[in-house]
Amino acid sequence: MKKLFTEFSIKNVKMKNRICVPPMVIGFRDDGYVAFENVERYKELAKGGAGLIIQEATCVNCDGKLMEKQLGIWKDDQIEGLKSIVDAVHEEGCPIFIQIHHAGVVGISEDPICPSPYEYKNYAGSVVGHEMTREDIKSIQNDYIEAARRAYESGYDGVELHGCHAYLISQFLNKKVNKRTDEYGKNPEKFVVEIIDGIRKVTPKEFIVGIRLGGFEPTIEDGIHYAKVLEKNGIDFLDISYGFMSEQEMHVNEEYKYSNAVYAAQKIKEQVSIPVFAVNGINSAEMAEEILNQTNVDIVDIAKGFLINPNWANDAREGKDTGKCLNCAKCMWFGQSKVCAGKVIFERDNKQK
Repeated sequence: MKKLFTEFSIKNVKMKNRICVPPMVIGFRDDGYVAFENVERYKELAKGGAGLIIQEATCVNCDGKLMEKQLGIWKDDQIEGLKSIVDAVHEEGCPIFIQIHHAGVVGISEDPICPSPYEYKNYAGSVVGHEMTREDIKSIQNDYIEAARRAYESGYDGVELHGCHAYLISQFLNKKVNKRTDEYGKNPEKFVVEIIDGIRKVTPKEFIVGIRLGGFEPTIEDGIHYAKVLEKNGIDFLDISYGFMSEQEMHVNEEYKYSNAVYAAQKIKEQVSIPVFAVNGINSAEMAEEILNQTNVDIVDIAKGFLINPNWANDAREGKDTGKCLNCAKCMWFGQSKVCAGKVIFERDNKQK
């Protein structure tokens, strides 16, 4: 594990290794405020030895939520609770970024917005997002900028714009969704670039601003294009995942060893010089080390591994069993259940040792 456990820095933020706990939404309250359980969860994760934690998608606007029980950062009086998460993580010697988010047409709003009218189909039926006016665009951009200001005031080391997984920024960047004929359609990255510029005006230069970007938006060529544009416009890191899930064109050789998302991160890293994160299907320390060496990405995101075993990084460093996600059809952990099979097996096996 020579590379996995080497130090890494983004600007002035130092990480003790190249392991990141990526954003995973686990709701406790429906008013957007931090609960005691949120603080305890992040404290436990920070004790687990990761080099970096990125806090779960935290909504910039109460009408932009992806689920009822989602953390928010749309009011100044939410800062106190958010600061308690930051303090708990920093006390364990771990830096923390916060992912700021707006769901757009795929959220739970009764009247969702979208760059242009788009019918989104889900398990409950379908909904059509109404086209954003220029006033809507400026208002939501300001929500992101104000959220970043609150993040800085809360003590976070940086923010990650949620720009993938079919949420609002992804909707702008995907030409199959964004049919606008103005500059936000012809140059869809303008929506994000203006947010970045606004954040730079209200935070110090050392404050980190990154993005979770869809590698296929809808194609890998588009993902690479956006990565290069954002690098040129001052983004500090690229955390590569999937784009608008039902509007992607993924043509990856079946013989490729890792996930399509890792493939996208590898291809994007070949074209940019800023830090790139890879995610999806990285289920062991050995695989994480291999991906770092073979793809040249800088950081690996370990998600389900930390759900099963919050001590994942410490155990990996010591050569211990880190546990294994069983890829259940329905992830019981996210249902706040005690019956996650992978977690049960891991805890049982460790008690027997």
